[in-house]
Amino acid sequence: MEKFLQDLFKGQSYDEKNFFLIAGPCVIESEELLSEVAEKVKAICTKLGIPYIFKSSYRKANRTSASSFTGLGDELGLGLLHKTGQRFQLPTTTDIHAHDEAAPAAKFADILQIPAFLCRQTDLLVSAAETGKIINVKKGQFLSGPAMKFAVEKIRQAGNDKIILTERGTTFGYQDLVVDYRNIPWMKEHGVPVVMDCTHSLQQPNQTSGVTGGNPQLIGTIAKASLAAGADGLFIETHPNPAVAKSDGANMLKLDLLEELLTTLVKLRKAL
Repeated sequence: MEKFLQDLFKGQSYDEKNFFLIAGPCVIESEELLSEVAEKVKAICTKLGIPYIFKSSYRKANRTSASSFTGLGDELGLGLLHKTGQRFQLPTTTDIHAHDEAAPAAKFADILQIPAFLCRQTDLLVSAAETGKIINVKKGQFLSGPAMKFAVEKIRQAGNDKIILTERGTTFGYQDLVVDYRNIPWMKEHGVPVVMDCTHSLQQPNQTSGVTGGNPQLIGTIAKASLAAGADGLFIETHPNPAVAKSDGANMLKLDLLEELLTTLVKLRKAL
């Protein structure tokens, strides 16, 4: 495991041969939701020896419909993210969408996540890199794994070598995504840890209803295949009741199903 990840997980008890997990509700809806998810996922990860990063977005800038929920407000959302991390002694991550969001978000989060649609935005990548935080760049749905070398180069040239790349599927037609597992070893060739986003890769975007669809019943399939392909970490958005979630409910994993899935995945990892 890279030194910057070892430092990030310092204080957690985990199996160094395990994959690491980035998990949480898609968007910050309330303090109660963050606490419920963080507490339950941390307990599962501690039991299974999985290093854990808590994820929830303080702002959702990329929504299909203008009426979609975007957040509780930046100050409140970032404050709740930081409070959750402190309370449960967990590293945290959140999306940023513009260069002027990087420095403010870096005061509250340990990892800055660059959304897939924005992975080519030079000013965003450079501003994020200059905070000195770990930068997790999601591969664009329109890019190949080898092409992500340019995002890595931009961050490194800005003086930051703490980089994670995340695969999240490739656009297939107008309303679907497919996962090309070749991208996992290809992106590992850039000398960075690679994560598989097991939930967003199952989205069905651009629905005429204005609400993105999904296939959460295949989360386990995506997770197993990605570990077999060499993924270092998994990204799984989870919610106690995805049916009422304010963002991406159609592709999130129900919280009650997480432990069984992770138990299976740890066994698979050990077999590999």
